[in-house]
Parts: sequence; C-alpha cells; structure tokens
Amino acid sequence: MIAKKLSRRTMLRGAIGGTAVALGLPTLEAMLGASPASAATQPPIFGIFYWANGLPWHAGHGSAQAGYSDLWTPAAQGAGYAPSELLQPIAAFQPTIVTGLTPHTEVPPSPPGQEDGHMRGFMVAMTGDRIRPEGFDHPSHTLTALRPTLDQYVAKHPQFYATGQPLYQSLVLGASNARFHDYGHWNAISYNGPDSLNLPIMEPGQLFNLLFSVPTDTEALKRRASLLDAVREDAKSLTGRLGATDRARVEEHLTHIESIQHRLDATGAVCEAPEAPAATQDLVAKAEIMGELLARALACNVTRVFSFMLTSPATTHVFNNLGVPNDMHATCHGGDWQAIRAITAYQMQAFAAFLGKMQATVDPDGNSILDRSLVFGVSEYGEGWQHSVAEMPCLMVGRCNGAIRQGVHVREPNGNYSKAHVTMLRALGIETPSFGFNGGETTEHFSDILAAG
Repeated sequence: MIAKKLSRRTMLRGAIGGTAVALGLPTLEAMLGASPASAATQPPIFGIFYWANGLPWHAGHGSAQAGYSDLWTPAAQGAGYAPSELLQPIAAFQPTIVTGLTPHTEVPPSPPGQEDGHMRGFMVAMTGDRIRPEGFDHPSHTLTALRPTLDQYVAKHPQFYATGQPLYQSLVLGASNARFHDYGHWNAISYNGPDSLNLPIMEPGQLFNLLFSVPTDTEALKRRASLLDAVREDAKSLTGRLGATDRARVEEHLTHIESIQHRLDATGAVCEAPEAPAATQDLVAKAEIMGELLARALACNVTRVFSFMLTSPATTHVFNNLGVPNDMHATCHGGDWQAIRAITAYQMQAFAAFLGKMQATVDPDGNSILDRSLVFGVSEYGEGWQHSVAEMPCLMVGRCNGAIRQGVHVREPNGNYSKAHVTMLRALGIETPSFGFNGGETTEHFSDILAAG
C-alpha cells in the first residue's frame, strides 16, 4: 500500500468532557516522503558553550602571530583524528571540529572599527551576521546585534518546539562575573535582537531555585498521558492509512506516553532535584555544578535550548589559580602566549566538566542527555593578541540523536563560518535553505558531519 503523505501538523484528535483535545505525533515517514535512518524517542537538545578571547595565536592567524605552535588544529582530518593539546581535555566526548573558518560578512566603512575581531567575530559566530552599524561606536565599545543569537533563533523557531513549548524556551547561564565593561554587549552572549540581551543566571543557587523550587511539567505530562483514551479512535483511523513502519512508530509513541503515565502514577514526579549546590567561584567547579543542574532540567523537559557563558566577551577574569597575575584581556594584549595557553587549557577543562554531567545524566527513557544534544563550542574570534578572526574555533559535541557524526575533523581554510550554522540547524531538524547575512550567506553544510548529508 502506498501511504498518503501527511502534514507535519497532523495530530490525533478526540474529546474529554465535551472539550476538543489533540495529541502530537512523532515525525513519520509519511510526513517526510522518505525513510529516515532512525527515529529518536526524545527530541534533540541544542546548547552553546562559550569561552572568551579565542585561542593561543599561531601563524594561521596572521604573519604577526608566526613563530608560535598551533595547539588547536588536529594534525589529521576525517574521523578518528588524534586530538590536539587543547582538545585533550574534551577528547573523551568525541568532539567534532571544524577548522579554518572565518567571517564572510561585509564590513561597512562607517562607522569605523567594525572589523575589530572582538566584535565582528562574536556577531558572525553567534548570529551569522555583522554588527549593527547604527549606533556602533568603536572608542566606547558600544555595539549590538542585528538579529537573534543562534540559541534564541532555535528556541523561537516554530519547527523546533513543534509539538509544544516546555516550561522555558531557553535557559541562559554563565560562570565568571568578570566584565570588560559593565554595560551592554559585554554582559551577555544571548541576544533576542537589536538592543535586547538576555542576561545570564550566574549563580548555582539562583539556577537551583528557578528549576526546582517551582512546579515542573509533571502535571502537563499527566494531562498529556490522560489524552490517550480520548484519541484512541482517531489513532485507529490514522494507522489504517499508514505504512507498516509508520504504524509501528505511532504505536511506539502511544506506548511511550502510556509508560509515562504509569511512571507518574508510581512516582508522582519525573524531575528529581539534586542537593542544593554550594557557591563557588572556581570556573571548573562552577561549570560542573551548573552542568549538573542544567542536565537534570533537560532530562525532565524543562527546556531543550541553553547557552552557557563560561567567560564573557573580552573577559577580565583573573586566572590567579594558574599563576597569571593580570586579567585575561590584558594578558592577551601583553602577548603572554604561555599564559594564554594555560588559560585556554583550563577553559577546556571547564568545558569537559560541563559535558561530563550531560553525559552522565539520562532522561526517563534512559537516553544520555549528551547523546540527544548538539553543543556548539565557540569563542569570539581566532585569537586575542591581534584580534584575528582567522581560524575561529568551532566545536560540535554530542550526537544530536544521531544527526551529527562524532569525532570528525573537517578543515576548510578561509571557510564561511555560516556553513557550520547551516550544518547545525539542519541536524536539529530545522529547514534551512540558507543561513548567513550581508555577504555571509551560504546554502551549504558540511556533508562529512551531517549524518544525513
């Protein structure tokens, strides 16, 4: 039998007490017109892990930076590459890495200064666009975005939360309290659009209270599970019009919801709170604590989008635990390569602590949160001594429900950074004919990374 193609908006419908109700369906072959490689029980998660001031400089960043070793780029390309020195801390999580990327956006001549890597690199990596020229002032470092950062683009895209909104569209978190300036752009990495920043939650106690001192979506799950009886007749009608694979998928979906109902009846809750966290200013310890709280929230569907700002743009964090006496921004401009080497390795250790909690946490179906996730590892430019936007870091960690190939190194010298954006958005199931703006547009993705590519 040839099954008729279904709309992605198809729902099972019924009535409870005279009130019309509807239950969302998983993605079916009849909606896609082709057989997907696999179907995940739970939808994907998208997150951003941001660290400041790029990488230790080397010749790939420019002639002025020659004479220093490249500690970031793996020697081999393709799958199973040997991690470089700075990737060693996160090697256990099989990060996929793209090297050689740079902004392709145009730089308007006026107002002057828009080529500054601190600002241009950030905007391209996080939004796919240039700085907004209107209101830009380089001497005072005043700037804003033209459009949302990638976390907010995903969180507000109708295809990402197609089957219903969780408690929070996104969570915006941070660790270091040090700031280059106490105003505007320098306080956050998440934009809704021009002049609209999302300030991060900076303390574990504040995040704990937000997530676990209010009701979770347990009641919503119960209501959803109770819809089963109301929509069974419509389900029977629908399955009669589907192919064998889709029939099995709908039955699995209904069985999954029924199992949630049984689990809720047995336990009364699905979002278990950890112990209240202690305060700390150690970045590795704080990343680990915030990572655990976030992973618990992701496991019970409080949200599926997050950003984590380990250190803020152009950070003035003082890494005195590493024996570095000056703040990081000043250390970059002082040309202390060895200190930046140690600081970057330490920031990667914090990334590893964060990822470790995501990997160790499972959702109600037993899926690792990291396996469901695509975590975009990013900084504001290539390096902080000369503010080069060449060789900007780009990491993709997690399997994204099998949509991303793990442990792959793709190198594309002078490659368009928005090609990575297209890859990630398509992996998340968001239709993306193109991405990038004002000279940075591209329709291409990295076929060696996207599992369906």
